[in-house]
Amino acid sequence: MSTGPALFSVVCHCRDCQRASGTGGVPVLGVPRESFSCSGPVKQSKVVGGSGYMAVRNFCSECGSLLFGTPESAPEMVTIYAGSLDDSSLFSPTDAIFVSQRKEWAVLAQSLNEHHGLPK
Repeated sequence: MSTGPALFSVVCHCRDCQRASGTGGVPVLGVPRESFSCSGPVKQSKVVGGSGYMAVRNFCSECGSLLFGTPESAPEMVTIYAGSLDDSSLFSPTDAIFVSQRKEWAVLAQSLNEHHGLPK
């Protein structure tokens, strides 16, 4: 749960997100870490993400659903996976990141600001 506004809403097309989601990218919201809380046990996996730092993914320990990330590249924030939101209308992406790794079949119908890697 997050009590604050989203810092960003993006679709990430990095190769790691493709593997984690089993599709062309992952829709995520970024929120300040201090506004985020999680109740219940989670399992974690760690891989080197598109930033070169460890991407820490947190899954529901019961059903295995991807819930949120705690990226080492940005310890002040948490990324919430849009598929885990109770109210999916809270996700309204503005940008697509790592489009240099996006598969040609994963281009979205919605026009977004595109970045070859992380926005600067």
